[in-house]
Amino acid sequence: MPAPPLAGIRVLEVGNYMAGPFCAMQLADLGADVVKVESPAAGGDEVRKTAPFLGPERESSNFIRLNRNKRSLALDLKAPSGKEIFRDLVRRSDVVVENLRPGTMADLELDYPRLAELNARLVYLAASGWGQTGPYSELAGLDIVAQGMSGLMSITGEPDGDPVKVGVPVTDLVCALYGAMACVAALRVRDRDGQGQLIDVSLFESGVSLAVWEAGRYFGDGEVPRPLGSAHQTSAPYQALRAADGWFTLGATSPRNWSALCEVLDRPEWTADERFRDNASRHRYRAQLVELIERVTTARPVGHWLERLQRAGVPCGAIQDYAQVFADPHLAARDFFWDAPHATLGPVRQLGSPMRFGGTPVQRLAAGPVLGEHSAEVLRELGRSEEEIARLAGERVVVVARCP
Repeated sequence: MPAPPLAGIRVLEVGNYMAGPFCAMQLADLGADVVKVESPAAGGDEVRKTAPFLGPERESSNFIRLNRNKRSLALDLKAPSGKEIFRDLVRRSDVVVENLRPGTMADLELDYPRLAELNARLVYLAASGWGQTGPYSELAGLDIVAQGMSGLMSITGEPDGDPVKVGVPVTDLVCALYGAMACVAALRVRDRDGQGQLIDVSLFESGVSLAVWEAGRYFGDGEVPRPLGSAHQTSAPYQALRAADGWFTLGATSPRNWSALCEVLDRPEWTADERFRDNASRHRYRAQLVELIERVTTARPVGHWLERLQRAGVPCGAIQDYAQVFADPHLAARDFFWDAPHATLGPVRQLGSPMRFGGTPVQRLAAGPVLGEHSAEVLRELGRSEEEIARLAGERVVVVARCP
């Protein structure tokens, strides 16, 4: 099988929770050798402590899916010998990914300026709540706080409803994706110019960057966007609609799809209605339009409408819960989910990567590792003797997991 895109790239991850680990997971999927550096004193990444727990060793189900395809090095970065091991790894690595609070790596004497002296080709990605500079930079940052500050919560939910966050930690995840893309771009620059660089990504700016429609409206006419429930900011009909036995989603914004929808609903006269003559008009009269549509759709079940709309080529779909998603026949046909080996649990189900390469597929190696599972392995690669590894383990500078 051809090597994956980032084969030969080594990444050191000093990450907790979401942004750093999810970023490094993308790089691992792409073939990078990701060594996850975790604190022995803290018990590793905090996600290891999140339920549900699996097996007699109580491994976190969340951790083993968020940290697939990585190796775990449990290393005390506060100990002088731990710092030296990390520096030795940096000399042989291409990328460092960290999402600690700004200043933490400097306190450890392992920040970018110091590490760049050891390896001028190093790409160093720092993910944080607010960025490495600016008046907010020293504040604690969490996804929900960034969602609130970025404007996302001001447009999420129903009109006049309570504040609602996006269901997934979207600023964490988008920050991680920007980070992974930036790392790949910086590696390209390094290959061209021979020089690494520091990359600064934040949850806050990642959240604000998603305001494509909202910026268009505010900078265009000064209107402050508000929550619209499931409706679109500029198009109609484009939202969840009621049927006799539940809800479904629909988007009929092009002239062809709008005409097709009117035919399916047996309301061809709507195409001549002045209120609905184009997308802008339909959006202006959206409340009236949706009321008219639902008078029809509530007479039949979801399945009836999906079958007819799909046959007519109108974009539509069911609103699935995750039990349905994880059993979805389309995802099964595309082999999206896969079983990854785990040192103590055996095969565990994984989400697939949405990146599908025609020639160099992403790698599917293993579930998230046991704490310190690869400590001895990584130290041997650095040339450390068995005696030194045993001494470091005895001093709790490293944790060497005992896996079957």
